[in-house]
Amino acid sequence: MKINTPISRLDFLRKAFAGAALTPVLLQACSQDATDISPTSSTTTGTTTGTTTGTTTTGTCTLTDTETDGPYPLYSSRGSALQRVDIREGKTGLQLDMTFTVQNVNNNCAVLTNARVDIWYCDKDGYYSGYSNSGYLGTQNNTTKTFLRGLQYTDTSGQVKFTGIYPGWYQGRATHMHVQVYVDNVLKLTSQVAFPEEINTAVYNTDLYKAHGQNSLKNSTDSILRDSLGNELATVVANATTGGYTLTHTLVVNV
Repeated sequence: MKINTPISRLDFLRKAFAGAALTPVLLQACSQDATDISPTSSTTTGTTTGTTTGTTTTGTCTLTDTETDGPYPLYSSRGSALQRVDIREGKTGLQLDMTFTVQNVNNNCAVLTNARVDIWYCDKDGYYSGYSNSGYLGTQNNTTKTFLRGLQYTDTSGQVKFTGIYPGWYQGRATHMHVQVYVDNVLKLTSQVAFPEEINTAVYNTDLYKAHGQNSLKNSTDSILRDSLGNELATVVANATTGGYTLTHTLVVNV
């Protein structure tokens, strides 16, 4: 289990070099001035078994692994404008309906209400909002945009919901999503979400995504995801109503 200590951009570079060559798009992002506001964090590792009812989950839950928040976090732009369900901002792609459940490993796997969940990820072509990115379509300046970023507070079932698009990919990383959980304004978890390879393959063969082609880097060889798929791989299934997909994932923190 990883220790939840904020990871510097230098640490991110070291980790990425250990698993795969870091490409210019990541080097560019990692070399940018550090203008983000670093959050307060507090997390402890652990595992617990719960067999209760009501607002708890029956069974064993394990603390979700900690991962880097970079290279594309956007702390300075988070606020009420990003407290929304639909995070697409006009971005095209296969619809992705997401439900995240937050549990407390330190309280018999009880779900947490009023926990803040922040997510962010790239568009179908591999570009992030809030940054100037270089990719297969050239350089795009998205510094004034906030597409595919959002935050919500968990309800009485410990859940938040978002509507976005299925993420694309960029060189040097498997398909992924970033997520953070705050409790009482204290950062309890920074992690990433992996996607099933068979779904990635199907999505990237569709007309909306095939121009970019398949991602050659897989979960099993990704320098960040490969050792933590047990609790970072989401469940993703086809959604016949929307023609897209539905994602469910549980985030376990220590409070």
